[in-house]
Amino acid sequence: MQDRVLSMLGLAEKAGKIVSGGFSTEEAVRKRQAKLVILAGDAQKNTVKSFEDKCKYSRIPLRYYSTKEILGHAVGREDRSCMAVTDNGFAAVIMKLLDSGNEERGCNVENQNQ
Repeated sequence: MQDRVLSMLGLAEKAGKIVSGGFSTEEAVRKRQAKLVILAGDAQKNTVKSFEDKCKYSRIPLRYYSTKEILGHAVGREDRSCMAVTDNGFAAVIMKLLDSGNEERGCNVENQNQ
């Protein structure tokens, strides 16, 4: 499952449908361009809290996945603790992959940091 999620993130990046980094992701959420926000499992607590609040308020889906290093590598960048998918199609496929994988492992997809 991990390879498929990372592959989809890479494809979305190549298509220009990913924004990454705190400022860009926050702006995409604020402008409601984000269709899905992904946070690394090892993101800072203040980053997690900030995006949880912003996404809840804006009703944007939020998922936790992997590590900063792996997320950054998937989109051809340095470590990334957060990113937003700005396309409905990519967001739907990535959420489906993440949710089905977490259900199989019995994980809570809403907050894996606790």
